Amino acid sequence: MKTKHLILAFAMATTCVGCQNQLGIGIKLENMNDSVAPGTDFYQYACGGWMKDNPLKPEYARFGSFDAVAENNREQIKTLIEELAGKKNEKGSVAQKIGDLYTMMMDSTRQNKDGYQPIVADMEAISKLDTREAVLSALNKNQLTGGAHLIATGIGADMMNSKSNLVEIGQGGLSLGLKDYYLNEDSATVKIREAFKVHIVKMFQLIGDDETTATRKMNSVMDIETTMAKSSRSRVELRDPASNYNKMAYAELKSNYQGLNWDEFFEAQFITDLDTLSVGQPEAIKAAIEILSNTPVEQLRDWMQWKLLNSNADVLGDKIYAQDFDFFGRTMSGKQEIQPRWKRSVNAVNSVLGEAVGEMYVKKYFPAENKERMLQLVKNLQTALAERIDQQEWMSKETKERAKDKLSAFHIKIGYPDKWKDYSELNINADKTLYEISKDINMWAMKDEVGRKYKKPVDQDEWFMTPQTVNAYYNPTTNEICFPAGILQYPFFDMSADDAFNYGAIGVVIGHEMTHGFDDQGSQFDKEGNFRNWWAEGDDVKFKEHTKVIVDFFNKIEVLPGLMANGELTQGENAADHGGLMIAYTAFKNATKDNPLPVINGFTPEQRFFLAYAGVWAQNITEENMRQLTTVDPHSLGEWRVNGALPHIDAWYEAFNITEKDPMFIPKSERVDLW
Repeated sequence: MKTKHLILAFAMATTCVGCQNQLGIGIKLENMNDSVAPGTDFYQYACGGWMKDNPLKPEYARFGSFDAVAENNREQIKTLIEELAGKKNEKGSVAQKIGDLYTMMMDSTRQNKDGYQPIVADMEAISKLDTREAVLSALNKNQLTGGAHLIATGIGADMMNSKSNLVEIGQGGLSLGLKDYYLNEDSATVKIREAFKVHIVKMFQLIGDDETTATRKMNSVMDIETTMAKSSRSRVELRDPASNYNKMAYAELKSNYQGLNWDEFFEAQFITDLDTLSVGQPEAIKAAIEILSNTPVEQLRDWMQWKLLNSNADVLGDKIYAQDFDFFGRTMSGKQEIQPRWKRSVNAVNSVLGEAVGEMYVKKYFPAENKERMLQLVKNLQTALAERIDQQEWMSKETKERAKDKLSAFHIKIGYPDKWKDYSELNINADKTLYEISKDINMWAMKDEVGRKYKKPVDQDEWFMTPQTVNAYYNPTTNEICFPAGILQYPFFDMSADDAFNYGAIGVVIGHEMTHGFDDQGSQFDKEGNFRNWWAEGDDVKFKEHTKVIVDFFNKIEVLPGLMANGELTQGENAADHGGLMIAYTAFKNATKDNPLPVINGFTPEQRFFLAYAGVWAQNITEENMRQLTTVDPHSLGEWRVNGALPHIDAWYEAFNITEKDPMFIPKSERVDLW
C-alpha cells in the first residue's frame, strides 16, 4: 500500500497574458487583517478577517477554505441525489442505488426503531465461539462484513515492478489508529486513553451488556490493542518505502510466520492461488500471530465484538451514533455537534457510490473548458519546474537530466476519469436494514478490489479520489498527479482574477504535487514508478542535507504549550510546499514577463501572489484537533503552511519589504535552499 501524497485541496488555471490587465485582483480585502504587520504574523495579516468572519462551526473540529468549498460541493450533490431519491428508478440501476441508499440513511424513524437489533445475531454468534480455531476462522470471515483483523490486507502496485499488482499484509487492529495513543504518557494522551476506555464500556452497555460485562470487554480490548501497539510502527517509520516492503514467496510466509491458517485467511478475502506477497511490517505480523495464538479465547471474542460494534456505529440508531461521536468527534477532535443527517447521508452515498455521484457532478458543474485551462496551467508549471531543476547547484548534471525525464513522464489526471467505475454487481436492497446493506457493501467492495487487481496489471487510469473531492494527490508508483473537479473553484482558482492570484493559489498547489515526485519518498521512484535509486552518487546525501533545514525548523515550532511540531513526519509535505511556492512563482514571472501586471488596490502582483497562497490555508481549528493532527497528519497545520513556509522564500521578503527587524525574519543563511 504505497503512499499517495495529498495536498488537501485546490483549483485551476491560466489566463491569456494579453487579457491580464483587464482581470480582477482575486483577493478579498475583507479576508485580511491589516492591523497585523505582514512580517509579524503573515497568516493573521492575510487570513485574520476570514477567520473572524468564519467562526468554527460546532459540527467541525477544523473549518477552513477547503471545508467551505466542500460544503458548497455537498449542497450541489445533495440536490442531484435528492432528484434521484424522489423518483421511482429502475431496479438495479445506479439511480436506484443512489436514491435508495440516501433515503435509508435519511430515515431516522426506521433506524431508531431497528436500533442495535440488526447486529444482535452476529454478536451472539461471536459469543458462542468456543475454540481458538473457531475464533480465528470467524475472525477471517468477519473482515467481509465490517469486522476487523489484527492483520490488514491490501492490493496495490508492486513498487519494484510498478506495472504489476502485489498483495500486501501489514499492521492493523488499532481502534485509535496510532500506537502513540496506547503508549504515550503525556497528560493529553492519557486523558484520551482513559476517555476511550469509558467509551468502550458505554458502547457495550448500549447494546445490553451490564457494567461488569462491559468493563471486562473493555479490558480485553485494551490488553489486545496495547500489545499490538507495542509492535506497530509509527507514522514516521511508515514513511520509509524500503523498510515497509518485504516481498517473499507465499511458501516463505507460511514457513516464517507460523501459527495462522494463511490459506483460510486469504481465501476469506477471495484471494486464492497466491504465489508472492509483501509483508509490510514483519514485527507487527509476528505480534498479531502471538496475540491470536496465546490470548484467552474469551478476550479474543470480546475484541471481535468490539470491532464489529465500533465499525458499524453509524448504522445502529441515533443513541449508538451519538456515543460514537461523543468520543471520536468531541473528545478526540473537539467537535461540538453531530453533522445534520442530510450531510451524513450525502457522505455515505459519496463513500459507496462516489464515482457514480461524480459523473453526475461533473456533467452539471465542470465545464469542458475548465479541464483545458487546467491542462495548460499544469504544462506551464512543468516548464517552470524544469527550469528550477536546472538551477539547483546540489544536483549533478546526470540527476538533473533524469529528474526532467521523470517530470516529462508525469501522468496527469484532471477533473474526472476517462472510464467510470462499474457498480453493476453492488446490490442496494431497501428491504434490508442498514446494517445488512453495510455488510453487502463490504462484501462487494472486497470482491471488486480483488477482481480488478489480483493477478492483474496495474490500471494506470484508476482514480484514488472521486471527481467531487476537494483535494489532490501524487502517486509515486504510477508517477501521476491528480486534480479532481471538486477543487477547481475559488479560492483555489478564480476565472475573473489575473495570474498573480491564480498562480499563487492553484499554481502553488500544482507545484506542490509535482515536487512530491522528487521529495524524500518520491525521489526513490523512477519515471515508471519503480523503486530505484536513479540519483547520481552523492546527490541523495546533498538532498537530505537541504531537507534537514526544513526538519529542524519545524521541530522548533511550538504548536501548543508543550506540544512541538513533528518535522520528521511533515518533512515531505513541507518540502512540497516550499517547492510549490518556488515553482509557481517562477511560472508566474514567466507568464507575465512580457506584460507586467499593475498594482491593484495598493497591492503589487508579487504581494497578491503570496496573499492568494495564504488564503488557501485560512482556517479555524480546535485545540483538540491541533493535538490530534500534529500526531497523525504528515501535513503541517494551516498556520504553519504559511508562517513556516514563507520565511524561506526570498521573493516574499522582497514583496513585503521584510527586514531583520520583523519577527518572521530568518537570515538568508538559515533558509531552505532546495528548489
